[in-house]
Amino acid sequence: MKQSGTGLSLKTEGRHREERTRAPSGMHRRPLDQEPRRDPKLLAAIGRVAPGTELRQGIDDIIRARSGALIVIGEPAELEFMFSGGMRLDLAFSPQLLYELAKMDGAIILDSDLKRLAHANVQLMPDSAIPSAETGTRHRTAERVAKQTGALVISISQQRETVTLFMGERRYQLDAIADVLAKTNQAVATVETYRQRLDQVLTRLTALEFQNAVVLDDVLVVLQRMELTTRMASEVEHDYVELGSEGRLIRIRLEELMGDVPREKNSVIFDYHAEDGEASIEGALEGLGALSYQQLLESEELAEGLGYPRSVNPLDYAVTPRGLRVLQQIPRLPEGVARRVVKKLEGLDAILRASSRELEAVEGVGQARAREIREGLRRLQEHNLVDRYLQL
Repeated sequence: MKQSGTGLSLKTEGRHREERTRAPSGMHRRPLDQEPRRDPKLLAAIGRVAPGTELRQGIDDIIRARSGALIVIGEPAELEFMFSGGMRLDLAFSPQLLYELAKMDGAIILDSDLKRLAHANVQLMPDSAIPSAETGTRHRTAERVAKQTGALVISISQQRETVTLFMGERRYQLDAIADVLAKTNQAVATVETYRQRLDQVLTRLTALEFQNAVVLDDVLVVLQRMELTTRMASEVEHDYVELGSEGRLIRIRLEELMGDVPREKNSVIFDYHAEDGEASIEGALEGLGALSYQQLLESEELAEGLGYPRSVNPLDYAVTPRGLRVLQQIPRLPEGVARRVVKKLEGLDAILRASSRELEAVEGVGQARAREIREGLRRLQEHNLVDRYLQL
């Protein structure tokens, strides 16, 4: 990435350097390696027992009746080695039948597709040498069966009226829907706040780009805000999986908030990575996602992720954008064409100064599209200048 001249016409408006962002409420409920819902298989299992599913309907009926149950979901033929007794059913699954079978002692065996009730009143005999931290007999059995077979095991506590999922080494206790809903609404409000702040720094970055006055720190602030917003949205995604049908409106709102963030993140990295090429972008995205929250606050870590030396002072290091992010804001301009314009003209400043003939020389840009690009860039400059001063 080439270094630009030090144009500071916009920076001398008296702007202050924004403080690094603090963690939003609920951002770090627990370390990532201790968050069981980070496991895609367990998250999928949580979705299978979410509100709106027939399995959850049967579970809720069992809880309302103040009963307990032990339900194993897997291929019956692969589980038969560890149970004895009981009844072979092979009946079509229904919530009502699940509820009635739970009145009996023993475990209930469902097939992997939740289509058939294979066995009921089964005595499970997992390997007793498998360690378990559970105290109750039902939960201890559930944990050992899950660890030994990898099947999804659902333990419903009669006394505490709780539902606990076991899958492999993972254990997850479902919260009350009202509690999950309240927590998720709070998280969505945090995402909205972060999105507003992200829009502010993006608007500011665009203004600086048009003035050829960007320093590396401006880019790092944007990336930091993008990653924080993305991580908070990820927390909400996990919550609405658990909410099932109760989380439909939250899912719609989150999709609306986050719709263009992944593309914006890609284009910012494309524009400012020290090395050109798709491999550099992919590596930077992976590196950004792997940073801890504390590392995300350190400009050295972010700069290194973009291919700059840790010794660089982001506040003094001027950079020039390649121009993809700005071009993507022009309506109806295909991304492939935008990328060819960037490759041909090498930098936003050159694109802004390009004549119609220079634009038409790019493959896929004819006379009409060249005019659209020039008009689109002019409108963006005008609108961005207005937005910028409205925020002051």
